[in-house]
Amino acid sequence: MNQIICTVDLVLLTLKEGALQVALLKRDKEPFKDVLALPGGFIHAEEDADARGAALRVLKEKAHITAPYLEQLATFSGPARDPRGWSLSIVYYALVSIDIVEQVGHSGRDQIRLVDVDKLMQLPFDHQAIIGMAVDRLRNKSQYSSLPCYLAGENFTLPQLQRVYEALMGGELNKVSFRRKMSEMGMLEEVDGRFGLAGAHRPAQLYRLRPEHREHLSLLERGL
Repeated sequence: MNQIICTVDLVLLTLKEGALQVALLKRDKEPFKDVLALPGGFIHAEEDADARGAALRVLKEKAHITAPYLEQLATFSGPARDPRGWSLSIVYYALVSIDIVEQVGHSGRDQIRLVDVDKLMQLPFDHQAIIGMAVDRLRNKSQYSSLPCYLAGENFTLPQLQRVYEALMGGELNKVSFRRKMSEMGMLEEVDGRFGLAGAHRPAQLYRLRPEHREHLSLLERGL
C-alpha cells in the first residue's frame, strides 16, 4: 500500500494598488518543476508540533515571511489532486501588507511572484480551487470583522483602512458609518504623535490594532 502524501499549503494574500494579490513561487522539483504554485511542503513529524507549526515553518522557509495573521482554511484530499498518489493537504491562508512582501529578501530560487487573484493562470494540483476558497473566505469575513486590518500594515490612517475594506468588498462605504463600525469593534488605538497623509495632503491620525486584538479577530454584530 502506498503511503499517503501529507503536506501543508499556504495562500499568502496581500493588497497592491487596490488589487488583491496571491504569492506564488516556482516549484524547485517534480512534479511541475519550474511552474508557479502556492508555497507548500511536507509536514515534518520530528520537527513540527502540529499542522499550524508546519505552515508557519514552510512560510518562513519558502517565502521568508512571518505572517501577522494565519488561519486554517480547509483540508484538500484525494487520489487525483497529486500525480504522485493519494494526498492530503492542510491549507492555511495568511495576510500581510504589501510593505512586508516588498521588504523581504529572496534568493533567485524562492522569489515571490504576486498575481492578481482575478487574473490567475492555470496552476498545478488544485491550487486554483484553493485560492478561490481563500479569497471567498477573506471577502466574506471582511464584511463583519477586523480581518482586512492585516492588509493595511502596522500603522494606518482611517481613510487608508477604509480603502482596504472597499477593495475587498468591491464598493464604496459611507465614511461616517465606517468609522462608527470601527469604533464599535473597539480594536484600534491611536499611535501617539504619529500622523499620515489624508486627502489634499492633510495630516491624519495613525492607528494600529490594539495588542489584545492582534491575534484574534474583532467581530461586528451587524456587517458593514
